[in-house]
Amino acid sequence: MIQGRTWIFSNKPSIAASAAVGGPFEAQGPLADDFDLLHGDLWLGQDSYEKAEKKLLEQACERAIDKAGMKKEDIQFFLSGDLMNQIITSSFTARTLSVPYLGLFGACSSSMEGLALGALLVDSGNADRVLVGTSSHNGAAEKQFRYPTEYGSQKPPTAQWTVTGAGAAVITSQEGDLRVTAATVGRVVDMGLSDPFNMGAAMAPAAVDTIEAHFRDLRLSVSEYDLILTGDLGRVGHRIAVDLLDKHGLKLPQDRFGDCGLMIYREDQPVQAGASGCACSACVTYGHVFNRMKRGELRKVLIVATGALLSPISYQQNESIPCVAHAVAIESVGGVGS
Repeated sequence: MIQGRTWIFSNKPSIAASAAVGGPFEAQGPLADDFDLLHGDLWLGQDSYEKAEKKLLEQACERAIDKAGMKKEDIQFFLSGDLMNQIITSSFTARTLSVPYLGLFGACSSSMEGLALGALLVDSGNADRVLVGTSSHNGAAEKQFRYPTEYGSQKPPTAQWTVTGAGAAVITSQEGDLRVTAATVGRVVDMGLSDPFNMGAAMAPAAVDTIEAHFRDLRLSVSEYDLILTGDLGRVGHRIAVDLLDKHGLKLPQDRFGDCGLMIYREDQPVQAGASGCACSACVTYGHVFNRMKRGELRKVLIVATGALLSPISYQQNESIPCVAHAVAIESVGGVGS
């Protein structure tokens, strides 16, 4: 069923299991206990950051499948995207898994884009077991979108730190404790910003647009959700989002409205304005948020993953940064999940 830009999942697909894998910087953060696996260095025993990122995603997928009590042969479709050119991390992971694969690109919104589409496949009866995932790596993303880490270049306070990690989840048609109830598809919003060191400001209007559409389509009050999280707006973008929502008459309580990019690292970690990257919302959601829901601390959450749809080519051609945000509503029906 569709209402405006929002899919309403009448069959409420379940999240059978999820997994989050992180790197050394994530291991120092406040959410370290919510990761399934943490690595002590950025290389993961590989000879490039790109290969290390592939290993992160492979491990997250393998952990999620195992926690769901399945084998990779049980997975009917794998949906994934990342930040590398031609989404090679996802494609090479699909090569390892050897299951039917649909590659996605929504930049850092890919986590919820994948979850929304996976839930749609299951809800429509076109699949029973779907694996969704995404990843990012600080060394690989910095090399592609800014300056190689080895340069040691100085960043402005508005810049954000790309999360090294991966998240994956298995969606099924079987009844479970965590269910996907709705998803609002974002539209591209471009306010003319072009600074790759200020992604939060560029993405905030897209997040606001999708949040407003979600509440408008479903005719909900802000009290419907125990927690609403944007993907990786960071300090700058989160403040802008709060101001824009207030200006538009949608006042979200401060204790219920947060940002994954402000949660994954400690205040004293040198991450400038906060975290970013595809793994930011994926790791926080598939690890920390789902664990809180399983403990009964949260009943219903809305995750609004945000993405900046630029590329090295568009930046070199002085293009502005088009952005998008996709929102997924997840509900706990009680009990302890996988």
